Amino acid sequence: MPNHLQDTVTLNNGVEMPWFGLGVYQAKEGQEVIQAVKAAIRTGYRSIDTAALYRNEEGVGQAVKEAMEENGLTRDQLFITSKVWNSDQGYESTLQAFETSLSKLNLGYIDLFLVHWPVKGKYKDTWRALEKIYAEGKVRAIGVSNFQIHHLEDLLADAKVVPAVNQVELHPHLTQKELLQYCRSKGIETEAWSPLGQGQLLDHETLKEIAAKYGKTAAQVILRWDLQVGVVTIPKSVRAERIAENADIFDFALSEEDIREIDRLNQNKRFGADPDNFGF
Repeated sequence: MPNHLQDTVTLNNGVEMPWFGLGVYQAKEGQEVIQAVKAAIRTGYRSIDTAALYRNEEGVGQAVKEAMEENGLTRDQLFITSKVWNSDQGYESTLQAFETSLSKLNLGYIDLFLVHWPVKGKYKDTWRALEKIYAEGKVRAIGVSNFQIHHLEDLLADAKVVPAVNQVELHPHLTQKELLQYCRSKGIETEAWSPLGQGQLLDHETLKEIAAKYGKTAAQVILRWDLQVGVVTIPKSVRAERIAENADIFDFALSEEDIREIDRLNQNKRFGADPDNFGF
Protein backbone atom coordinates (compact mmCIF):
# COMPACT_ATOMS: atom_id res chain seq x y z
CA MET A 1 0.00 0.00 0.00
CA PRO A 2 1.48 3.38 -1.00
CA ASN A 3 2.47 5.48 2.01
CA HIS A 4 4.12 8.37 0.22
CA LEU A 5 3.26 10.64 -2.70
CA GLN A 6 6.24 9.35 -4.67
CA ASP A 7 5.69 5.63 -4.04
CA THR A 8 5.63 3.58 -7.23
CA VAL A 9 4.09 0.41 -8.58
CA THR A 10 6.24 -1.88 -10.73
CA LEU A 11 4.65 -2.40 -14.15
CA ASN A 12 4.76 -5.77 -15.93
CA ASN A 13 7.96 -4.78 -17.75
CA GLY A 14 9.82 -3.66 -14.60
CA VAL A 15 9.25 0.09 -15.09
CA GLU A 16 8.32 2.00 -11.92
CA MET A 17 5.21 4.20 -12.19
CA PRO A 18 4.01 6.54 -9.42
CA TRP A 19 0.73 5.49 -7.77
CA PHE A 20 -0.46 9.08 -7.81
CA GLY A 21 -0.30 11.76 -10.48
CA LEU A 22 -1.87 14.89 -11.94
CA GLY A 23 -4.37 14.69 -14.78
CA VAL A 24 -4.47 17.73 -17.08
CA TYR A 25 -7.64 17.09 -19.10
CA GLN A 26 -9.34 20.47 -19.74
CA ALA A 27 -6.31 22.43 -18.47
CA LYS A 28 -5.84 25.19 -21.06
CA GLU A 29 -2.63 25.26 -23.09
CA GLY A 30 -0.31 28.03 -21.93
CA GLN A 31 -0.11 29.48 -18.43
CA GLU A 32 -3.00 27.48 -16.95
CA VAL A 33 -1.48 24.06 -17.62
CA ILE A 34 2.07 25.30 -17.00
CA GLN A 35 1.20 26.64 -13.54
CA ALA A 36 -0.80 23.51 -12.64
CA VAL A 37 2.03 21.15 -13.58
CA LYS A 38 4.63 23.26 -11.80
CA ALA A 39 2.46 23.45 -8.66
CA ALA A 40 2.06 19.66 -8.71
CA ILE A 41 5.78 18.99 -9.08
CA ARG A 42 6.53 21.54 -6.35
CA THR A 43 4.06 19.70 -4.09
CA GLY A 44 5.90 16.44 -4.75
CA TYR A 45 3.96 14.88 -7.63
CA ARG A 46 6.19 13.01 -10.07
CA SER A 47 3.59 11.81 -12.61
CA ILE A 48 1.72 13.94 -15.17
CA ASP A 49 -0.99 12.54 -17.46
CA THR A 50 -1.78 14.30 -20.74
CA ALA A 51 -3.03 13.29 -24.21
CA ALA A 52 -3.06 14.55 -27.78
CA LEU A 53 -6.77 15.31 -27.31
CA TYR A 54 -6.06 17.71 -24.42
CA ARG A 55 -4.09 20.04 -26.73
CA ASN A 56 -1.71 20.98 -23.93
CA GLU A 57 1.31 18.72 -24.49
CA GLU A 58 3.59 21.68 -25.28
CA GLY A 59 2.67 23.40 -22.03
CA VAL A 60 3.17 20.19 -20.07
CA GLY A 61 6.62 19.74 -21.60
CA GLN A 62 7.61 23.34 -20.89
CA ALA A 63 6.33 23.12 -17.30
CA VAL A 64 8.21 19.88 -16.66
CA LYS A 65 11.45 21.42 -17.94
CA GLU A 66 11.03 24.53 -15.81
CA ALA A 67 10.03 22.48 -12.75
CA MET A 68 13.04 20.20 -13.15
CA GLU A 69 15.32 23.20 -13.12
CA GLU A 70 13.54 24.93 -10.23
CA ASN A 71 13.33 21.79 -8.06
CA GLY A 72 16.69 20.22 -8.94
CA LEU A 73 15.13 17.18 -10.60
CA THR A 74 16.26 15.05 -13.53
CA ARG A 75 14.07 13.69 -16.34
CA ASP A 76 14.22 10.14 -14.97
CA GLN A 77 12.56 11.28 -11.74
CA LEU A 78 9.39 12.20 -13.62
CA PHE A 79 6.79 10.01 -15.31
CA ILE A 80 4.95 11.45 -18.31
CA THR A 81 1.94 9.80 -19.95
CA SER A 82 0.31 10.72 -23.26
CA LYS A 83 -2.25 9.07 -25.53
CA VAL A 84 -3.04 8.68 -29.23
CA TRP A 85 -6.42 10.17 -30.16
CA ASN A 86 -9.14 8.23 -32.01
CA SER A 87 -8.86 10.10 -35.32
CA ASP A 88 -5.17 9.12 -35.50
CA GLN A 89 -5.71 5.42 -34.86
CA GLY A 90 -4.39 2.88 -37.36
CA TYR A 91 -0.79 1.73 -37.84
CA GLU A 92 0.93 4.49 -39.85
CA SER A 93 -1.14 7.34 -38.44
CA THR A 94 -0.38 6.22 -34.87
CA LEU A 95 3.35 6.20 -35.60
CA GLN A 96 3.01 9.79 -36.84
CA ALA A 97 0.79 10.83 -33.91
CA PHE A 98 3.38 9.49 -31.47
CA GLU A 99 6.13 11.55 -33.11
CA THR A 100 3.90 14.64 -32.86
CA SER A 101 3.30 14.06 -29.13
CA LEU A 102 7.00 13.36 -28.57
CA SER A 103 8.01 16.56 -30.32
CA LYS A 104 5.38 18.71 -28.55
CA LEU A 105 6.38 17.42 -25.13
CA ASN A 106 10.04 17.79 -26.12
CA LEU A 107 11.29 15.76 -23.14
CA GLY A 108 13.39 13.19 -25.02
CA TYR A 109 11.04 10.26 -24.47
CA ILE A 110 7.58 9.46 -23.13
CA ASP A 111 7.22 7.16 -20.13
CA LEU A 112 3.80 5.71 -20.93
CA PHE A 113 1.85 5.96 -24.20
CA LEU A 114 -1.76 4.77 -24.33
CA VAL A 115 -4.43 3.92 -26.91
CA HIS A 116 -7.04 6.47 -25.74
CA TRP A 117 -10.21 4.52 -26.72
CA PRO A 118 -10.86 1.11 -28.30
CA VAL A 119 -11.80 2.32 -31.80
CA LYS A 120 -13.49 -0.61 -33.53
CA GLY A 121 -11.51 -2.09 -36.40
CA LYS A 122 -8.49 0.08 -35.59
CA TYR A 123 -7.21 -0.54 -32.07
CA LYS A 124 -5.26 -3.68 -33.00
CA ASP A 125 -3.31 -1.87 -35.74
CA THR A 126 -2.82 1.02 -33.32
CA TRP A 127 -1.43 -1.44 -30.78
CA ARG A 128 1.01 -2.86 -33.36
CA ALA A 129 2.31 0.68 -33.84
CA LEU A 130 2.77 1.07 -30.07
CA GLU A 131 4.65 -2.23 -29.96
CA LYS A 132 7.01 -0.89 -32.65
CA ILE A 133 7.58 2.39 -30.78
CA TYR A 134 8.20 0.41 -27.59
CA ALA A 135 10.65 -1.95 -29.32
CA GLU A 136 12.55 1.11 -30.57
CA GLY A 137 12.91 2.43 -27.01
CA LYS A 138 11.05 5.70 -27.63
CA VAL A 139 8.62 4.94 -24.83
CA ARG A 140 9.24 3.10 -21.56
CA ALA A 141 5.83 1.40 -21.36
CA ILE A 142 2.68 1.10 -23.47
CA GLY A 143 -0.92 0.58 -22.48
CA VAL A 144 -4.56 1.18 -23.22
CA SER A 145 -7.40 3.29 -21.93
CA ASN A 146 -11.15 2.64 -21.69
CA PHE A 147 -10.76 -1.03 -22.65
CA GLN A 148 -13.39 -3.47 -21.40
CA ILE A 149 -12.59 -7.13 -20.75
CA HIS A 150 -13.70 -8.19 -24.27
CA HIS A 151 -11.47 -5.51 -25.87
CA LEU A 152 -8.50 -6.77 -23.85
CA GLU A 153 -9.21 -10.40 -24.74
CA ASP A 154 -9.38 -9.45 -28.41
CA LEU A 155 -6.15 -7.45 -28.19
CA LEU A 156 -4.25 -10.11 -26.23
CA ALA A 157 -5.14 -12.77 -28.81
CA ASP A 158 -2.54 -11.23 -31.18
CA ALA A 159 -0.47 -8.85 -29.04
CA LYS A 160 3.26 -9.39 -28.69
CA VAL A 161 3.38 -7.04 -25.70
CA VAL A 162 0.82 -7.17 -22.89
CA PRO A 163 -0.41 -3.64 -22.03
CA ALA A 164 1.24 -2.34 -18.86
CA VAL A 165 -1.76 -0.19 -17.89
CA ASN A 166 -5.49 0.13 -18.59
CA GLN A 167 -6.70 3.62 -17.68
CA VAL A 168 -10.46 3.67 -17.15
CA GLU A 169 -13.25 5.64 -15.54
CA LEU A 170 -13.31 4.36 -11.96
CA HIS A 171 -14.87 5.83 -8.81
CA PRO A 172 -17.21 4.72 -5.98
CA HIS A 173 -20.24 4.68 -8.34
CA LEU A 174 -18.27 2.65 -10.93
CA THR A 175 -15.93 0.37 -8.98
CA GLN A 176 -15.04 -1.85 -11.99
CA LYS A 177 -14.33 -4.87 -9.75
CA GLU A 178 -14.57 -7.46 -12.52
CA LEU A 179 -12.34 -5.47 -14.86
CA LEU A 180 -9.86 -4.80 -12.05
CA GLN A 181 -9.67 -8.52 -11.27
CA TYR A 182 -9.25 -9.42 -14.94
CA CYS A 183 -6.46 -6.87 -15.44
CA ARG A 184 -4.72 -8.11 -12.30
CA SER A 185 -4.85 -11.69 -13.62
CA LYS A 186 -3.06 -10.51 -16.80
CA GLY A 187 -0.45 -8.35 -15.03
CA ILE A 188 -2.08 -5.10 -16.21
CA GLU A 189 -2.25 -2.19 -13.75
CA THR A 190 -5.57 -0.35 -13.55
CA GLU A 191 -5.48 3.45 -13.45
CA ALA A 192 -8.47 5.66 -12.64
CA TRP A 193 -9.46 8.70 -14.65
CA SER A 194 -12.23 10.87 -13.21
CA PRO A 195 -11.57 9.32 -9.78
CA LEU A 196 -13.84 11.88 -8.13
CA GLY A 197 -16.74 11.23 -10.52
CA GLN A 198 -16.39 14.74 -11.98
CA GLY A 199 -17.00 16.13 -8.49
CA GLN A 200 -20.48 14.63 -8.32
CA LEU A 201 -19.58 12.28 -5.45
CA LEU A 202 -18.21 14.89 -3.08
CA ASP A 203 -21.54 15.54 -1.36
CA HIS A 204 -22.41 11.89 -0.87
CA GLU A 205 -23.46 11.38 2.77
CA THR A 206 -21.60 8.09 3.25
CA LEU A 207 -18.37 9.60 1.96
CA LYS A 208 -18.80 12.73 4.06
CA GLU A 209 -19.38 10.62 7.19
CA ILE A 210 -16.28 8.51 6.54
CA ALA A 211 -14.27 11.68 5.82
CA ALA A 212 -15.35 13.31 9.11
CA LYS A 213 -14.10 10.26 11.01
CA TYR A 214 -10.57 10.74 9.64
CA GLY A 215 -10.57 14.54 9.59
CA LYS A 216 -10.32 14.45 5.79
CA THR A 217 -12.44 15.60 2.83
CA ALA A 218 -14.66 13.31 0.76
CA ALA A 219 -12.23 13.78 -2.16
CA GLN A 220 -9.30 12.64 -0.02
CA VAL A 221 -11.24 9.59 1.15
CA ILE A 222 -12.07 8.58 -2.45
CA LEU A 223 -8.45 8.99 -3.58
CA ARG A 224 -7.21 7.00 -0.57
CA TRP A 225 -9.76 4.28 -1.37
CA ASP A 226 -8.37 4.09 -4.94
CA LEU A 227 -4.87 3.43 -3.67
CA GLN A 228 -5.96 0.91 -1.05
CA VAL A 229 -7.88 -1.14 -3.62
CA GLY A 230 -4.77 -1.15 -5.82
CA VAL A 231 -5.69 1.47 -8.41
CA VAL A 232 -3.27 4.11 -9.72
CA THR A 233 -5.01 7.49 -9.69
CA ILE A 234 -4.61 10.85 -11.46
CA PRO A 235 -7.09 13.47 -10.20
CA LYS A 236 -7.20 16.64 -12.28
CA SER A 237 -7.10 20.20 -11.03
CA VAL A 238 -5.56 23.49 -12.10
CA ARG A 239 -5.72 25.07 -8.62
CA ALA A 240 -2.54 24.82 -6.54
CA GLU A 241 -4.43 24.44 -3.25
CA ARG A 242 -6.62 21.63 -4.62
CA ILE A 243 -3.59 19.92 -6.18
CA ALA A 244 -1.96 19.93 -2.72
CA GLU A 245 -5.18 18.83 -0.96
CA ASN A 246 -5.67 15.89 -3.34
CA ALA A 247 -2.18 14.64 -2.52
CA ASP A 248 -2.62 14.92 1.26
CA ILE A 249 -3.76 11.32 1.61
CA PHE A 250 -0.66 9.54 2.84
CA ASP A 251 -1.04 10.19 6.57
CA PHE A 252 -4.05 7.93 7.13
CA ALA A 253 -5.45 4.57 6.06
CA LEU A 254 -9.09 3.59 5.65
CA SER A 255 -10.27 0.62 7.71
CA GLU A 256 -11.35 -2.53 5.85
CA GLU A 257 -14.89 -1.80 6.97
CA ASP A 258 -14.78 1.68 5.39
CA ILE A 259 -13.31 0.23 2.17
CA ARG A 260 -16.25 -2.21 2.00
CA GLU A 261 -18.69 0.62 2.72
CA ILE A 262 -17.28 2.60 -0.24
CA ASP A 263 -17.30 -0.51 -2.46
CA ARG A 264 -21.03 -0.84 -1.72
CA LEU A 265 -21.69 2.56 -3.34
CA ASN A 266 -21.20 0.99 -6.77
CA GLN A 267 -24.05 1.60 -9.23
CA ASN A 268 -22.14 0.78 -12.44
CA LYS A 269 -22.82 4.42 -13.26
CA ARG A 270 -20.69 6.25 -15.80
CA PHE A 271 -20.23 10.02 -15.91
CA GLY A 272 -18.10 9.66 -19.06
CA ALA A 273 -18.68 7.82 -22.34
CA ASP A 274 -19.39 4.11 -22.63
CA PRO A 275 -16.41 2.24 -24.17
CA ASP A 276 -18.86 0.00 -26.04
CA ASN A 277 -20.85 2.87 -27.48
CA PHE A 278 -18.97 6.12 -28.07
CA GLY A 279 -19.35 8.33 -31.10
CA PHE A 280 -16.00 10.09 -31.35
